[in-house]
Amino acid sequence: MKHLWYAWKLARYRTGLFLASCLLQGIVFYLFPLVPGLIIAQIFNNLTDAAPISAGITDLIALLVGTALARVMMIALGMRLETTLASTTEALLRNNLFARILQRPGAQALPVSAGEAISRFRNDVSEIASFVCWMFDPFGQIIVVCIALGILMHRSPLITLIIFIPLLVVLTIANMVERRVRAYRQAHQESIGEVTDLLGQVFGAAQTVQVARAERHVVEHFKQVNEIRRKAALKDKLLSQMLDSVFTNAADLGTGFLLLVAAQAMQQKSFSVGDFVLFVSYLGWLTQVISMSGGFITRSTQVGVSIERLFTLLQGAPPQTLVQHNPTYLKGKVPTIFSPARTEQHKLNRLDVEGLSYRYPGSERGIELVSLHLKRGSFTVITGRIGSGKTTLLRVLLGLLPKDSGALCWNGQEVDDPASFLVPPRCAYTPQVPRLFSLTLKENILLGLPEHSVDLPAAVHSAVLERDIPELEQELETKVGPRGVKLSGGQVQRTAAARMFVRNAELLVVDDLSSALDVETELQLWQRFALSSMRLAVSHRRAVLHEANHIIVLRDGKIEAEGTLDFLLATSEEMQRLWRGKVDGGNIHE
Repeated sequence: MKHLWYAWKLARYRTGLFLASCLLQGIVFYLFPLVPGLIIAQIFNNLTDAAPISAGITDLIALLVGTALARVMMIALGMRLETTLASTTEALLRNNLFARILQRPGAQALPVSAGEAISRFRNDVSEIASFVCWMFDPFGQIIVVCIALGILMHRSPLITLIIFIPLLVVLTIANMVERRVRAYRQAHQESIGEVTDLLGQVFGAAQTVQVARAERHVVEHFKQVNEIRRKAALKDKLLSQMLDSVFTNAADLGTGFLLLVAAQAMQQKSFSVGDFVLFVSYLGWLTQVISMSGGFITRSTQVGVSIERLFTLLQGAPPQTLVQHNPTYLKGKVPTIFSPARTEQHKLNRLDVEGLSYRYPGSERGIELVSLHLKRGSFTVITGRIGSGKTTLLRVLLGLLPKDSGALCWNGQEVDDPASFLVPPRCAYTPQVPRLFSLTLKENILLGLPEHSVDLPAAVHSAVLERDIPELEQELETKVGPRGVKLSGGQVQRTAAARMFVRNAELLVVDDLSSALDVETELQLWQRFALSSMRLAVSHRRAVLHEANHIIVLRDGKIEAEGTLDFLLATSEEMQRLWRGKVDGGNIHE
């Protein structure tokens, strides 16, 4: 039941909104249906002279219509409040999850696949938000049961007890199957994540699948995964429907008992037609209340599963992090992204890395005792075979992978958390596989930065994009499509480079930036790249190696040799092999 504490914490995020929504929904949804029954019962009593009152039939009908209209208006307002509450709760949960994920090393940000994470962000978050909106339901159900019980007990205690016996049966059954409900919901949610993950991988590698002529195998595998999801969903849905059926049939059984007992009471004239109408009216509503009470217990168990699945994404952070109260900005002006200007305090004169080591869990791959020293104005290139640890070294240096040992010093001061320290305006990074979004070219470069706060034309020029932009359909406002599919490979790389340049950082780090560029464009890019204060690149391209004033050759995660290009070509057998393209992955192009 600990998950109820987290749900209550979420409800307190907007206490006024939560109370207004729950109070209005509780009054409208639970209490209002009791009023028509009283009015209709009185109408029949007036018609049969069983217990007439001074109000006429017309007045009672007008009161009945007015009650219905008032309920409709309150329902509309209640739905608006409930929708706002659900959206606010979802925004808070996703904001907290994103904040935690972005605190993690970039290469280990998610403990599960991207598809599974998306499933949890979508389905589990929505499940929890809906539950928060319905947290007041048990109180509304208790209130309406007590009121209805009082009214019906006044009319006939015996018949009232017969009606409420099924409720006890329902609650008992709901408690008995709680563990199985949890297990089925867990399996269902996990199967959804697997299908989502597979779809994401297939869409992202459609060309690879076609080239390999593996369409049939992919479809067959998808059928297998989807069949697992179908069976899990069937078990989850079937159990929920069976419980609903038990709840409903228990109430129907109570209805049958009511008809039998009421008929005998009416024959003995101890039960009026108005009383019978009132009991039938209340029984119809209490049928739904009984079903909802059992459904709430089931939903509570399922929400516990969803909360536990979201805890996994926190990766060691306190569970309270999930429900921490932070701004969500669902209305009003969205705050402007802060882009700190480069000042003297950000100036980099020397970057020293000593004994940096990292091993991928469960393998011998990684880097070992790597040291390098960068000075202001320098251009250092890391080269080596495929699998020599070049990209790993950059990721560990930038904090995208957690180091096993070693130290990083910025101007002689040790950096404890590179991931949060080596960011603009200190450092900007372009990875080996740049990620573009289905936005405009300008939006992909700025990524939320106000255009007036940066020098966009200078970034475009540095990335050698100035000749490409006029040829695009809407120039900088051109939509690039998912992952930049409307751009060439070289344009994608240079867009990512422009994104890096526009940050105006002291240290620029790139990983195989020009692999898709023609010779002329590549030469221009590296010449403009050389104007930066300090540069660190991974590359095996000759144009890059010619520009470098210091080259580090990696082999099996260790520094094999380092120095200038001429020195290495004269002294390093590994560099000579790379230069001649005599090793796998060591092809060096003109």
